[in-house]
Amino acid sequence: MTGTTEHQRRAARGRRRPARFAAAALAAATALGTLTMAPQAAADERATPGHEETQRALDAVVADGVPGALARARDRHGVWNGTAGTADLDTGRARGADDRFRVGSLTKTFVATVLLQLQGEGRLDLDDTVDQHLPGVVTGNGHDGTAITLRQLLNHTSGISNYTADPEFQRVVLGEEFLEHRYDTWTPGQLVTVAMGHAPDFAPGTAWNYSNTNYILAGMVIEETTGRSWEQEVERRILRPLGLSGTSAPGTDPHLPRPAGRAYSHLGDLDQERPHDVTELNPSQADAAGAMISTTADIDRFHRALLGGRLLPAAQLRQMTTTVPVGPSHPEDRYGLGLMWQKLSCGTVVWGHNGGIHGSTTTALTTRDTRHSYQVNLNGDWSPRDPAEAAFLVESEFCGKG
Repeated sequence: MTGTTEHQRRAARGRRRPARFAAAALAAATALGTLTMAPQAAADERATPGHEETQRALDAVVADGVPGALARARDRHGVWNGTAGTADLDTGRARGADDRFRVGSLTKTFVATVLLQLQGEGRLDLDDTVDQHLPGVVTGNGHDGTAITLRQLLNHTSGISNYTADPEFQRVVLGEEFLEHRYDTWTPGQLVTVAMGHAPDFAPGTAWNYSNTNYILAGMVIEETTGRSWEQEVERRILRPLGLSGTSAPGTDPHLPRPAGRAYSHLGDLDQERPHDVTELNPSQADAAGAMISTTADIDRFHRALLGGRLLPAAQLRQMTTTVPVGPSHPEDRYGLGLMWQKLSCGTVVWGHNGGIHGSTTTALTTRDTRHSYQVNLNGDWSPRDPAEAAFLVESEFCGKG
């Protein structure tokens, strides 16, 4: 599939006006009231005690080749911000506590929250079938939207094929052809059609497998139910009420609002000495499965409001935190409705999500009582060579403090 030539022309014109775009973004943030901290406040927060192991983990992942790392933690001592490496390989600019970045699949928690709100309002039921809301959309190669519920979309037990696993999609969007196609527009219908070209992974409700297609469909259900896009509903129901001025659902806009660093990827070729700059991209390729942009402070505020009962009625929050196992290969992990449950090696249980998209890898977790939260972002999309090092990025914060 190809994107629209007209959008590529608009994107090219946008690249010639970066200063104008940045000024507009900063003006909008000022009008809404910023939640970010002045540089001195960030420096003061970095002095909050008890995060030495977390800082060592950030330093280690940068030493292993990731350009830069940015983290934020909140506990009984207050808020701590830590950074390592660089936000920009050309200028050497350091990462900032209020930097924006693409959050990838953390978008799923926002989308699931909207669907649960709609259920609480009686506008849909999570046990409705997909076909009741999107007739004829999930069909072909054994897919049957009349046998799949909205709940199964949200907890990944639908069996629907994952469109991002399609070899052609991977070649064009995730491999080196990305540089040619980075400004292409994908519609939700196109993404679902890619998935429908493959057989289901399993019969609905019989197993678990992570499929981004589930949340493309969830976004389509939101629009079918409300008459507004999932982006508009997230803005109206979550971002504005919580004052999340650093968070956005950008639609097809390829830019990152400032302040922000650069995002880097090897596009599958780890033998390259220097990664590609992939900061600009059309996020419609991820849509409701992973298109959003945020900051560590905004993600923290969102998770605390969600798990603290400010966004959902008690009945819907119970449903969101009702989990299913993700399989024998990850016995310490479970999945709810747009939320992951994980038991760490020290016995601490955390809730949240992780997300990956070109040039950005994010994990955001909090304890159920929201008293201890942690967000970390890497501006590279490749994993550390040592799997234990990747785990250390989380374990260091929740298990590594004395």
